[in-house]
Amino acid sequence: MFDAALRRVIDPPLNAAGRRLAGAGVSANAVTVAGFAIGLAAVPALAFQRYDIALALILANRLADGLDGAVARATGPSDLGGYLDIVLDFIFYSAVVFGVALGRPEEAVFAAFLIFSFIGTGASFLAYAIIAAKRGSTTEARGRKSIFYLGGLTEGAETIACFVAICLFPAWFPWIAGIFGAMCWLTTASRIGQAVQSFDS
Repeated sequence: MFDAALRRVIDPPLNAAGRRLAGAGVSANAVTVAGFAIGLAAVPALAFQRYDIALALILANRLADGLDGAVARATGPSDLGGYLDIVLDFIFYSAVVFGVALGRPEEAVFAAFLIFSFIGTGASFLAYAIIAAKRGSTTEARGRKSIFYLGGLTEGAETIACFVAICLFPAWFPWIAGIFGAMCWLTTASRIGQAVQSFDS
């Protein structure tokens, strides 16, 4: 929901950093993979309820996610880069929730609900992008991307906020998972509605 607005604020410094990294010979894909590895390290931290360490790793992963796009804009986006970015992001999102379930097994059902909800947002997002590409539809509402980015109530910024809240207030995890999961289903419903409007012809 807030990604497009945040882009106007965060893109200038990210783009400057991306140009420096590109000038140093760092590839966007290298940043993507390194960020993913850092993000996965949050899983054992969450499993051992080291929420401070997990929060730092999650934020580092999200910084890398912004930097890989900035490097790609400096060097030119690639199909492989777009593929790796979205696939590793979705794995990371679910991995964080899995880590919480490992650390709080008594609340695993809420983690399962949240991952279940992520399937809805992920599938509705990717399926829309596939059909949009087939039809030649494009958008730069969330910056220059390799695939069509369809917005919604829960996007990247909201997911980061959810993870930060989980790390800061772990005892509230059932409520956070329930509320954010419900928001994800509203996003899924809205994307399906958009698909009906856009593709029913």
